[in-house]
Amino acid sequence: MKTRVFIIIVFTLALTLAAQFVNTSTGASPTYSARLISPTAGQVLHPGQVVRVEWSSVLPKVRYFESCEAEVRLSLDGGNTFPIRISPWLTAKVHSFLWTVPNTPTNAAVVDIRFGCEPLYPESFSPQSQSMFVIAQGADGD
Repeated sequence: MKTRVFIIIVFTLALTLAAQFVNTSTGASPTYSARLISPTAGQVLHPGQVVRVEWSSVLPKVRYFESCEAEVRLSLDGGNTFPIRISPWLTAKVHSFLWTVPNTPTNAAVVDIRFGCEPLYPESFSPQSQSMFVIAQGADGD
């Protein structure tokens, strides 16, 4: 009987500590979302053009926010993969940067605006497939 009570006490204590860890590491609002402002859906960009990539976001409440970062990745296949990082290193409070459009023609360019605070808040993805844009073929026909 004493062993069973001991196990119940240890289990209860473990659950209590785990709940405290989750609450202090992720904060009250663990959700993240972003909405692309620019480039806009259907916009045609040209290689070499300098474009402001801009977005708004809802960030989670995280205790050590200064350790958080954002990055923007590019998909050339409609959002199936995001192999190209287009942003410099960004703090989570930054919501835009200037980007020189590469010579990677596609009719299905999509960006993914990512946010993370490792190890406190895992990297979260926000693909902007509703804002698909075009990267035109370069003038030299490549």
